[in-house]
Amino acid sequence: MRTSDFDYDLPPGLIAQEPVEPRDSARLLLVSRATGALAHHHVRDLPSLLRPGDLLVLNDTRVMAARLLGLRADTGGRAELLLLREYDDGAWSALVRPGRAATPGRQYRLESSDGPLTATVRSREEDIAVVTFDRPVDPASVGSVPLPPYIQGFEGDPERYQTVYAREARSAAAPTAGLHFTPDLFERLDEAGVEREFLTLEVGAGTFRPVRTEDPAEHALPPERYRLPPATAEAIRGARAEGRRVVATGTTVVRTLEHAFGPAAGASEGETALFIRPGHTFNAVDALLTNFHLPRSTLLMLVSAFAGHDLIREAYAEAIRERYRFYSFGDAMLILP
Repeated sequence: MRTSDFDYDLPPGLIAQEPVEPRDSARLLLVSRATGALAHHHVRDLPSLLRPGDLLVLNDTRVMAARLLGLRADTGGRAELLLLREYDDGAWSALVRPGRAATPGRQYRLESSDGPLTATVRSREEDIAVVTFDRPVDPASVGSVPLPPYIQGFEGDPERYQTVYAREARSAAAPTAGLHFTPDLFERLDEAGVEREFLTLEVGAGTFRPVRTEDPAEHALPPERYRLPPATAEAIRGARAEGRRVVATGTTVVRTLEHAFGPAAGASEGETALFIRPGHTFNAVDALLTNFHLPRSTLLMLVSAFAGHDLIREAYAEAIRERYRFYSFGDAMLILP
């Protein structure tokens, strides 16, 4: 398949600019892999759409307040850094805007909640720079929580870009399928007999990096750190042994589980750069709750691999006809066997 096979036209008015309230009132497109049937629901209907004994797996990462604004030290031009990942020596990988100016040796004067910072570009590969700072940086609270660039002018509570179960702040973007859950919805899922476990994958540069090659096989994902707790791994093994369904909440959970339970099984803690696209054999995930993704993205390729390219094209066309809300603050789909 070609990258252009994952393109589609989206009316700009369908890009969600703010979340719905309450969180679980978002619309939900139910997709059956077995029959190809599509049905319209809301996220609050999950307790009736899932089965007793289903195992729901969620990514409990939290988004870092790691968007830093400032000026180029030499010209005074405006600049923005989005911190992605800290290295052992205290340097960070970062998305720098404007990117072309991020040449080795370039310095930036930045404002943060902990006071002024000076950043120096050490190296750059494609759109990702490695920067050093004049003092240690707190990865949780140096700046502001970044929103995707297609969300313009949102002035609501920054916590709406965090899941209600988020823990340690180590990610550059939210695992957006999880934004729809509320404490009340979790209670009703408990009552319905749906089990729940967590893992952590630190969402990094792969979320932002578009597929620029026409052959997806030539695109590489940057590695992202993950942790699969022993209790979660044991629950997944138990569910699969008993014929119960493992329901992944979002593409980050799919990538983590398919890495950890794949033919080249990873450790319960480490890194994954797994790029799932059509042709992948799924080893751990039976069902998927996910948002609607950007054209030509690795996330759309993953969903197409899971449900089938033609079925996902049909589902996206139906969502556009029915004016679903797309992307991070948008609606969701539930793909069942």
